[in-house]
Amino acid sequence: EVDIAPRQSLGASALGERFIVPILGGRFEGPRLRGQVLAGGADRQWLRPDGIKELDALYEIQADDGTVITVHNRVIIDDGVVPERYARSVVQFRAPSGPHEWLNRRVFVGSLQSLQPARSAVRIRVYELL
Repeated sequence: EVDIAPRQSLGASALGERFIVPILGGRFEGPRLRGQVLAGGADRQWLRPDGIKELDALYEIQADDGTVITVHNRVIIDDGVVPERYARSVVQFRAPSGPHEWLNRRVFVGSLQSLQPARSAVRIRVYELL
């Protein structure tokens, strides 16, 4: 779960309306990796003329052993899908040499779920493709 600041408008572009969402922190946990989401990253967003949102998030996570790993998460969101919104992503990790370098050699996909209005956060689920 990633804590986020309010979305800020960056104005229009040829690709659509632009926004940025600062990443404030959070926690993550999985069967092979757990730790904290570090503050300082951001999610750049484009609202296309066809209503589709493209998100391009770049941020760091820190595993419980202290290893800092960069995350690049590219998301497509289609709110027009019934019965629920479509929010799927391709997630890429950049880990240093050591116990988490396996992340550099795998393909990951994910989903995104807003936790608002209860909390200014999103839940990101990440799956390794086997």
